[in-house]
Amino acid sequence: MKKKSTSAAKKSAPAAKKSAPASGKGPLAGERILVTRSREQASVLAAELRALGAEVIEIPAIEIRPPSSYAALDMAIHAAEDYDWLILTSVNGVKALFGRLRALGSGIEKLLHLNIAAIGPATRAAIEEEGLPVDVVPEDYVAESVVESLRDSVRGKRVLLVRAKVARDVIPKQLTDAGATVDVMRDVLGNPALRPTAITFTSSSTAKNFLELLGQENTKLLNGITLASIGPVTSDTLEEIGLDVDVEADEYTIPGLAQALAEHRKS
Repeated sequence: MKKKSTSAAKKSAPAAKKSAPASGKGPLAGERILVTRSREQASVLAAELRALGAEVIEIPAIEIRPPSSYAALDMAIHAAEDYDWLILTSVNGVKALFGRLRALGSGIEKLLHLNIAAIGPATRAAIEEEGLPVDVVPEDYVAESVVESLRDSVRGKRVLLVRAKVARDVIPKQLTDAGATVDVMRDVLGNPALRPTAITFTSSSTAKNFLELLGQENTKLLNGITLASIGPVTSDTLEEIGLDVDVEADEYTIPGLAQALAEHRKS
C-alpha cells in the first residue's frame, strides 16, 4: 500500500476562507481533480479546489447503460434536487429514468422542480405519460436544436442529461460552453485529454459507488492517479475495496481535504 501524506493543518484549526487565484495559479494549478459526488458536499469541494487553482471534474454524471449498472443514474436520482434542468433524448431514456425512480421507491415529486426538455414528440409523450410537464421541445429533433432551444436558459444552471451510451457530445459540450454545468457520464479515466491527476472521496459511500461505476476489472485505469480521502473511515473503506490511499486529510472536512491535496502537491 502507498504511504499516505497528510495536510499540515490541525483538526481543530479553522479553515481559512480563500479567494480564487488568477486562472492557472495556486498550489493546485495544473491539477485536474475528479470529485466523486456527495450531493451536498460536491459544489463546496469543487469551489475549494478551484480556489487553489485546480481544474475540477464532477462525477457521477449520467448515461444509460442497461442492464450492467444503474449506479450513476441512481445517484443522480438521489441528488435530483441539485439540478435545474433535465434533458431526455429518447423514449428509452425516459423508461430507464422513471423505471429507476420507481425501483428506488421515489415518486415524480422528486423531479417536479425541474425544467424538462425532450428531444422530440415521442420523448415528450413518454414523459407526459409519466405525469410530468415538458417545458421545451426543439423545432428540429436533433442535438443541435436542443442546444439552440436552451442556450439562453442554462447559464449558471446544473443540467442532468439522460441519453444513450453511444451519442455525440454536441449537447454537453455546447451547453457547457453556454455556461451550464452538464452531468453526463464520460470515459474520463481512459481519455488522456480528460484524465484526472487526482480523485477525491468524501465518504465511504462515494468510495463504494465509485468502484461500482468503474468496475473492479477497470481499477488499472487508476494507476498514476492520486486517491485522496477525507479521513480514516473513508480511507479504510477504500482499502477494503482494494484501492490505495495516497492522501488523507488531517482535518476531516472539505477544506481539510483540499488543503491536504495542496500539501501533497508540494511534497
